[in-house]
Amino acid sequence: MLLAYFYGMNEPLAERMRPKSLSDYISQTHLVGEKGSLTHQISSGTIPSLLLWGPPGTGKTTLANIIATESDRPFYTLSAISSGVKEVREVIDKAKQRGGLFTTKNPILFIDEIHRFSKSQQDSLLGAVEKGWVTLIGATTENPSFEVIPALLSRCQVYILNHFSKQDLEVLLKRAIKNDPELKTRNIDLQETEALIRLSGGDARKLLNIFELVVNSEKSSSISITNDLVLQKVQKNTVLYDKTGEQHYDIVSAFIKSIRGSDPNAAVYWLARMIEGGEDVKFIARRMLILASEDIGNANPTALVLANSTFQAVTTIGYPEARIILSQCAIYLASSAKSNASYMAINKAQQKVKETGNIPVPLPIRNAPTKLMKDLGYGDGYGYAHNYENNFVEHEFLPKEISGTNFYNPGNNSKENSIKDFLNKRWKGKYEF
Repeated sequence: MLLAYFYGMNEPLAERMRPKSLSDYISQTHLVGEKGSLTHQISSGTIPSLLLWGPPGTGKTTLANIIATESDRPFYTLSAISSGVKEVREVIDKAKQRGGLFTTKNPILFIDEIHRFSKSQQDSLLGAVEKGWVTLIGATTENPSFEVIPALLSRCQVYILNHFSKQDLEVLLKRAIKNDPELKTRNIDLQETEALIRLSGGDARKLLNIFELVVNSEKSSSISITNDLVLQKVQKNTVLYDKTGEQHYDIVSAFIKSIRGSDPNAAVYWLARMIEGGEDVKFIARRMLILASEDIGNANPTALVLANSTFQAVTTIGYPEARIILSQCAIYLASSAKSNASYMAINKAQQKVKETGNIPVPLPIRNAPTKLMKDLGYGDGYGYAHNYENNFVEHEFLPKEISGTNFYNPGNNSKENSIKDFLNKRWKGKYEF
């Protein structure tokens, strides 16, 4: 049995356990439960073109097959990895011969990993979907907003599939033990499930494949499934983290928001997720460097210094030691006072520039390196600050058209309160802080 498993003579357990009907389908009750958004459409056979978006192993392909079966539709399937425009057109031609605009049983065209289709490949689907020659069901692990062209996206409903819950995965394991012909020949005692579920990352297909690997690695007909046994048989826990996909952006977003929200525990957790997923050390350090200015700024200017030192250090050192430096910096930034005043100031200033255009620089603060410029009044009336008490002389530095505009509003923290006091004393109420 073990050799048959490794040399592919038998179907993998995940394939053998694939549900054939909606009644056997586990999870996604928000879509196919009693009040699910797809339940009535499937039972009535009025299926729209749709995109199933969710992580790997959440039942997208299975659901597409069930929809076709229960609505009694012809079913064509393509993989975006191995199919191109030619294959798409061939399937559409077949669909036109069997279905069409005047039948309610138009064929279903299922495209797995539709996000891998190029723009021209996706364009080739538009006419068939628009004219009703096929009902398109696309499966994707990536956000359709970014990976599917707008014209096709507007013709499809998007349904989101979620990771399987712990309870769903336990039901799946028990069902496999009870119903699978090969597993039924073994005396399997499912004592613990935590390691299996953790290693699967909510991916049902991965769960069953790991489970089958563990079972087939034991020669005895009787086997007790424990966490220790699972971890012993499965050497590497591959963290779910796609460095080029949406998971990449979601986790770094959680990391930044945790630091901004002054939660060092959450910051370190999301940092660990990125490190274990193999994220580029410079990418992490660069994001903290930006945050140090954008979200901390003058509330604690040392944050920018530490973040810059962190970037330089981890660039030199690399993994695995760089994780310690990244952790120190993340904890410091999360535990620091916060202010986005500098960030907001430049945003406001840039917006004002867009609104007012190229206002001339006031003559007193123009550069006057030549006699002609001096004769034209460049630099006239400018008071050199260091020639005055406290190195300050009140002057107008903004163009008169926007005089008095307040771009910088110091945050409410000890550092910027000191800045506020300094500016109020110097400008005597000219700016309202």
